[in-house]
Amino acid sequence: MRRLPGLRQAAFSLVELLTVVVVIGALAAIAIPSYQSYIERTKRSQAMQDIHVLSLAIEQYYIANAGYPPNLAALGGNLPLTDPWGNAYRYLGINVKPPPSTGEVRRDKNLNPLNSDYDLYSMGPDGLTQKQLTAAKARDDIVRAGNGGFIGTAADH
Repeated sequence: MRRLPGLRQAAFSLVELLTVVVVIGALAAIAIPSYQSYIERTKRSQAMQDIHVLSLAIEQYYIANAGYPPNLAALGGNLPLTDPWGNAYRYLGINVKPPPSTGEVRRDKNLNPLNSDYDLYSMGPDGLTQKQLTAAKARDDIVRAGNGGFIGTAADH
């Protein structure tokens, strides 16, 4: 087959196509984990904000009713009752009559209770938890500790 003078082939070579595929793959290998990390940080931040909002609602309930609510549903209103991972926020009134058994209260690494008023936490991304914060299943939980002085991951407490 003869080529006409002045006409050029208008297709990509196999090497050019493979180079583009490799570059796209390398960019995806960098971008996807960064994006997933960003999404998890955003969810953790949202859970911390939700716990703060719930804490304020619980304190308002305490002032209005001279006691802590029996559960989060008793707070009413338009409050977040599920965390960003789709699990219900956990609440346990501690300074209530009758008080809960000591086995239900969350504890820090020294086995001291996290709070003396109430426990409020998210089970984190894995949806699993244990009462002591140093336990493997509790390390990713978002907790309220020190009677509200700390809200963050159990690993950071």
